[in-house]
Amino acid sequence: MGASPDPIVVGLISDTHGTLRASVHHALQGVSLILHAGDVGGDEILAELGMIAPVRAVYGNTDVPGDPSLVSEIDLELDGLSLHVSHGHELGSPTPAKLVAAYPHRIVVYGHTHRPLAERLGHQLVVNPGAAGPQRFKLAPSVARLTIANGNAEVSFVPLD
Repeated sequence: MGASPDPIVVGLISDTHGTLRASVHHALQGVSLILHAGDVGGDEILAELGMIAPVRAVYGNTDVPGDPSLVSEIDLELDGLSLHVSHGHELGSPTPAKLVAAYPHRIVVYGHTHRPLAERLGHQLVVNPGAAGPQRFKLAPSVARLTIANGNAEVSFVPLD
């Protein structure tokens, strides 16, 4: 399947821990899909995100085991690029190097550390949207917008109030 002429914009969010800031609605406005990288904190978070765009979510280390709305990982293809989402805790302390060693996908999305990050290692892009829930570790809350166009992926971070 060839690259689409129209960009695909995906909202990336993680570590909401049961809190969804109102500013998320503006930050993710217009995305075609939202991928939640774990530590969701309840189905009401997914329901509210679902008012913005369709949502797929993985579980994190603080989510209730066996929640049917969460999966361990998401693997999909967008505009010819393979994408993997997991929380990252399955690797202990996730780092870009550990993530690319574990997952061969062109784009690897994770959470867990609460630190926003976009790093290219070879042909792979590793992204952590940061934590969107309660502020912890003196890190400002954020989400990310992943734009895929012409076989390329770019990330922009959106700070939250």
